[in-house]
Amino acid sequence: MSVTPSILALDQGTTGTTALVIAHDGRILGRDYSEFTQHFPRPGWVEHDAEEIRDVTIRVARGALEAARNREPHRVEGIGITNQRETIVLWDRETGRPVHRAIVWQDRRTAELCRTLRAQGKEEEVKRRTGLLLDPYFSGTKLTWLFRHRPDLARRAEAGELACGTIDSWLIHVLTRGQVHATDPTNASRTLLYDLESGGWRSELADILEVPAGILPEVRPSSGDFGVSQGHYLGVEAPIAGVAGDQQAALYGQGCWTAGSAKNTYGTGAFLLLHTGEEIVRSQHGLLTTVACDARGQPAFALEGSIFIAGAAIQWLRDGLGLLESAPDSEAMARSLEGNDGVYFVPAFVGLGAPHWDPDARGAIFGLTRGTRDAHLVRAALEAMAYGTEEVLRAQEADSGVRAPELRVDGGAADNDWLMQFQADLLGIPVQRPAVVETTALGAAGLAGLQVGLWQSPQDFLQAQGEARVFNPQSEVDHRERLRVGWKRAVEAARSFRAESGNH
Repeated sequence: MSVTPSILALDQGTTGTTALVIAHDGRILGRDYSEFTQHFPRPGWVEHDAEEIRDVTIRVARGALEAARNREPHRVEGIGITNQRETIVLWDRETGRPVHRAIVWQDRRTAELCRTLRAQGKEEEVKRRTGLLLDPYFSGTKLTWLFRHRPDLARRAEAGELACGTIDSWLIHVLTRGQVHATDPTNASRTLLYDLESGGWRSELADILEVPAGILPEVRPSSGDFGVSQGHYLGVEAPIAGVAGDQQAALYGQGCWTAGSAKNTYGTGAFLLLHTGEEIVRSQHGLLTTVACDARGQPAFALEGSIFIAGAAIQWLRDGLGLLESAPDSEAMARSLEGNDGVYFVPAFVGLGAPHWDPDARGAIFGLTRGTRDAHLVRAALEAMAYGTEEVLRAQEADSGVRAPELRVDGGAADNDWLMQFQADLLGIPVQRPAVVETTALGAAGLAGLQVGLWQSPQDFLQAQGEARVFNPQSEVDHRERLRVGWKRAVEAARSFRAESGNH
């Protein structure tokens, strides 16, 4: 009886963990998923229990492996890990136990610290070296906060008793039973401590953030050697051979390996990455410079733009206003209209992200008449995802001087055929949706599979995924321009309302 070679992909996200067992021919042999607890100790604070993440990850991994075994005989050749990127864990080197809950990327407790560092003139050096802004989003200031508020932890860190890392490092530590303390460049580049040019931790950055360099993990290539997972936890021993942060893993899973290739993930928010090859592009349009992977999983670079609210706007219309029963209903409602009838929805519920970076802007709906009905609002929310994507992609192209020939897409809203066609029409380039939309896990699997030889080349990995669907642009240029002008006016009006009215 033949045994199918496979990869176990662990996708550790913000609200849950997914495990997939992926065969060499691209078939998903087993899948499992579980959510875990979100902790909100104070307004604006978000924490996770790293030990619960450990337990949930092990449980879904075992579940996916069991489902695969029930389907057909298979052998796990390697393990790939992808993760929520900026969430930080601090643990005791000797006991392996966390010494504080993980502080999540959404957490805003370091906002005042970031303002202070900016006032001290620190942001220019940080931005020049890391490609990032001084923002609570990133990992480094979370460590600063921990050490300032827990002097005992600061002393232990200085003494070499503690280790830290993003969630990938924590899971590597767990699965290798403490034998490996490592991360990859894509996760390291989201910490405010990693120098893009030298490709490693930078002591000047560690000094700015008061982080002892000795607690940081070793940085290894995304497709590389991260030790061997011990059978104690998963019931199988296999090399951990691929690691990447979630958005970079999705970029890789989409086959975006060369300059000009781009992907957008439509989730609660939207994350658009444009690969810039070996060039570190410094943004002049409010974008982030980050590490990505080349075809072989070695370090390359990308520009990233974050749209804070995407699918969350549809969720609000469903749960807050009761305008639709389920998110998939939005497609039929949008199709029921021949046009948007001048209705625009700027879903700035938590401010505007790239390329505006206006934290004080708030959501607004424009163009209402007596003829406006629920379908107009739903369509406007879908259109907003496409407008925001177009804005970010144009900013990326302006920064890089590279024109994206197509946009590859994934995430929940990418299942909406109407939205994907509207996106293609607005951009004027093809939009490509993969046969398997779980591209984050696929990317981790691809990085691991190349390292262990499951796929002989990156092209072999892509071919195993099946045929993608392509949405080609159909609208006229003048129609596209009218829509863009309407969106620009709506965004400007939303921002001016906040600026004029203030808070009362």
